Amino acid sequence: MLENYIQQATENSPQVEAIELQYEVAKEKVNAANTLPNTEIGAGYFVSEPETRTGAQKAKISVRQMMPWFGTITARENYSSSLADAAYVDIVIAKRQLAMQVTQTYYQLYALKTKQEILQQNLELLNTYEDLALNAVEVDKASSVDVLKLQIRQNEISEQRELLMGDELAMESKFNNLLHQEEQPIMVEDSITIPAEEPMLTLEDLELHPELEKYDQLFLSIKKSTVLNQAEALPSVGIGLDYIAVEERPNMNFSDNGKDIFMPMLSVSIPIFNNKYKSVERQLDIQQNELKAQKENRKNELDSRLKEALQQRISARISYQTQQKNIEQAKDAEEILLKQYETDQLDFQDVLDIQELQLKFQLKQVEAIKNYYLQTAIINYLSN
Repeated sequence: MLENYIQQATENSPQVEAIELQYEVAKEKVNAANTLPNTEIGAGYFVSEPETRTGAQKAKISVRQMMPWFGTITARENYSSSLADAAYVDIVIAKRQLAMQVTQTYYQLYALKTKQEILQQNLELLNTYEDLALNAVEVDKASSVDVLKLQIRQNEISEQRELLMGDELAMESKFNNLLHQEEQPIMVEDSITIPAEEPMLTLEDLELHPELEKYDQLFLSIKKSTVLNQAEALPSVGIGLDYIAVEERPNMNFSDNGKDIFMPMLSVSIPIFNNKYKSVERQLDIQQNELKAQKENRKNELDSRLKEALQQRISARISYQTQQKNIEQAKDAEEILLKQYETDQLDFQDVLDIQELQLKFQLKQVEAIKNYYLQTAIINYLSN
C-alpha cells in the first residue's frame, strides 16, 4: 500500500517533473556544444569603382568561418555532458526525498487513526464501567460520585478523540498534496508492529549517497571545464573566400577582360593577452577545493543524521517493548479489580487509575511505532 503511494507521488510530483525538465535542458546543451562560430558573410558595392587591368571592380562578397583548435568542440561536449550527469543526480535526490516525505506522513497518519481507535475502545470500556457503577449504586456498593467521575473521564477521552480527528484531516490534506491529487480519504494498514530484530546496516553505505555523488559529478564537471578552458586558450583558425565582380573594359579584346577575382583567405586568431584564461584556471582550482570542503562537510552532516536516526530508532524499539509489558500488567491489574467486584465493593477510582494508565501505555506504544518508522524513513533515505 505504501509503495503504491510512493510510486503515485513520484509519477505526479510537479517538483520531480520540473527537475526532469531541467535535466532534459542540460542534455540538449550537449547538442548545442557541437557547433562552430557563426559564419560571417559580407557584401559591398564599389561606389567609386577601382580600375584594374582587367576592368573595373563593381562589387565584393566575402565569406569567413573561424574554426576552434583541434579538440575544443569535444572538450565543450564533455563539459556539457558532465553538467547533464550532475543534473540527473538531482532527479534521484528529489525522488528519494519525496519517498521519505510520503513514508513519514503515512506513518503519522497511521498513528492518528490508530490513536482514535484506541480512544474509541476506551470509551466503550468506560461505558461498561459506567453500567457497573450504576448497578453498584443500586446495591450500595458505589456512590453517584463514582458514576460522575466515569462520565467526566468519558468526556475527556471524547475531547481527545475529536482533536485527533482534526489532526487527521490536516494530515490527510498534506498526504493528498504529496500525491498531487484531489482531497480524498487515505487508507492505511490496520495494524503495524516493529520487527523482532534490528536490520543490519553498515555506515559505509553512506559513501554512495546521491547527495555526495552530486559533489563528485560537479567536481568532474570542473575538471572538464579546466580542459575546455585550456583548449579555448589555443589559437583559432579561420578560412574564407573573397569574390570580386569585375566589369569588362569596353572596346578592348584580351583574354582576361572582365575576369572576376576569387581570393581564398586564411587567418589565425591568437590569444596573446590570455590573462582571462589564466584567471579562469585559478577560479576553477579554487572551486575544486571549495567542492571538496563542501562534500566533506555534507558527509559529516549526513553521518551525524544517520547515527542520530539509528539511535532514535533503537530508543523507539525499547519504548515499544516497555509499553507492551506495561499494557499486559495493566490488563492483569484490571482483571484483579473486576474479580474483587464479585465478592466485595469495587473501587472505581482504582478502575479509573488503571484505565488511564492502560490508555497512556497504548498511546505511547503507537507513538513508539510511529517514531520507529519515521527514523526508518530517514535511514532509508541516507543509506539505500
